[in-house]
Amino acid sequence: MDQGRFRVGSLASSSQAALRKAKHLAGTAILQIAFVASTVTAALPAGAQEPSAAASDLISTIRSLRDNDGLPYVVVDKLEARVFVFNERGAMVASTAALLGLARGDHSVPGIGDRPLHAIKPEERTTPAGRFLAEAGRNSTGEHVLWIDYDAALSLHRIRGDARERLHQRLLSATPNDNRTSFGCVTVPVQFYERVIKSAFAGGRGIVYIMPETMAWQRAFSFNTRTPEIIRVSNSIAE
Repeated sequence: MDQGRFRVGSLASSSQAALRKAKHLAGTAILQIAFVASTVTAALPAGAQEPSAAASDLISTIRSLRDNDGLPYVVVDKLEARVFVFNERGAMVASTAALLGLARGDHSVPGIGDRPLHAIKPEERTTPAGRFLAEAGRNSTGEHVLWIDYDAALSLHRIRGDARERLHQRLLSATPNDNRTSFGCVTVPVQFYERVIKSAFAGGRGIVYIMPETMAWQRAFSFNTRTPEIIRVSNSIAE
């Protein structure tokens, strides 16, 4: 959860040079990143994390419908606590373990983005499901983040140091059971954010698909419409 929001909009214009740079950087081996082939069913490198069956179905649907509208996109599999990043052509670039909202649930509490962190109860710290038009920007501290839902103060950002919560150890653990710790934001390793997320979203915008955990994934997405402005999941509004 990013309080004290400050959106700058797109931070860089899309260009062929930026895309070439993204491809180059994506080829670098970094902490907890599994680089994979351009199809979900392709052979994976040693140690790579294969998408779950549900995530593979969603990815296949996005590709077949070209639902990403030519933009880079991210699929967040909450059940596996994992993030998969794709380029504008739908080729998978990289994946990593991620930290997610402490509470199980697929909705955001109305008005949660305007509340101070200390006023957010543990059961309200959810990562909402849905299709979000994401935008690179900065929060009030100047940190580069990928805004998923600005009004809900929901972003994808780097891990922030907190030795007491052992965040790095949670990311490195073999199970996703200890990856539920945030106020709702999707948190990834620093190097992954710097080398993959910032490069993939160098054009400023993209799509983030967050899979649900309390319902079938098909219920969280409306692929009958080509516009991302409003998609409701339970009580949440995905923008």
